[in-house]
Amino acid sequence: MARLKKRKLKYRTARSLFGVLYVLPFLIGFLMFFAVPLVNTIIYSFSNVGVSDQGGMTLSFTGFTNYINLFTTEVSTTSATIARVLTEENSTILTNAPIIIVFSLFLALLANRKFKGRAAVRVIFFLPIVLGLEIVMQMMTENTGGDLVATRGNGIFSQGIANYLLMRYTDLSVSVIDTVTSFVDNIFELISQAGVQTLIYLAGLQSISPSLYEVAKIEGATGYETFWKVTFPSIANITFFVAIYTLVDLFLRSSIAEEVYNFAFIKSKIGVGSALSVVYMLNVLIMLLILLLLLRRMVKKNES
Repeated sequence: MARLKKRKLKYRTARSLFGVLYVLPFLIGFLMFFAVPLVNTIIYSFSNVGVSDQGGMTLSFTGFTNYINLFTTEVSTTSATIARVLTEENSTILTNAPIIIVFSLFLALLANRKFKGRAAVRVIFFLPIVLGLEIVMQMMTENTGGDLVATRGNGIFSQGIANYLLMRYTDLSVSVIDTVTSFVDNIFELISQAGVQTLIYLAGLQSISPSLYEVAKIEGATGYETFWKVTFPSIANITFFVAIYTLVDLFLRSSIAEEVYNFAFIKSKIGVGSALSVVYMLNVLIMLLILLLLLRRMVKKNES
């Protein structure tokens, strides 16, 4: 009897199978816990949702009435239309996301350097990320008698120094200076938003083969050239993942999520709240699609 020859999978086929296995838990969880609520939300957005006398929910199809009411009603927190709030949120997120990504890469590069006591420094550095920023701030506030919160709250001193230095020694516009100083004033919040991304970048940096740096050193490459020719291309996929994670995380922190709750449970307008959820979901998907198209070229270019 002829022996059966074992067929070896091609690299791309094996990579695709591993990819499917990797996302399989998410697909199972999505189908079990998120698919039905998502479909119900879309149905509610085209309906007038009420409560029946028997205690159940009543639905009456209203078409695009909820969407029309959504864009003609002012939100409770800012007294502005949803279209204006979405525009402001998108512009803020698109401004903050690159800063958080660059800042997290900078922190990862610092944490990845070899020096004495690096393990202890990493523990102290990542303590707010593990315990949570609010817990650490509460502990520091109790030890300083509340002075830290007061200093963090107004930020007049640090912001004034940053404004003076930038205006004195740079030619930046006032709007750019205001953006930079606002991040200086909110440095604690910036560190908390860049925590997970820093851990991801640190894992990516440690996975780079040391032989690549040895070759670059032999060739006489400078630190600047080594970063752009070795480090950055090696973590291009990591940067792509970090960018998607940062964008989604900022959208989850947005005030729109609070407005969905206000419409559905405070104002008892479940249909309008569902319409806002659908609009916000489409907005996030469009932003992610644009990001995917832009960064995909960068990843392919660095892989080649």
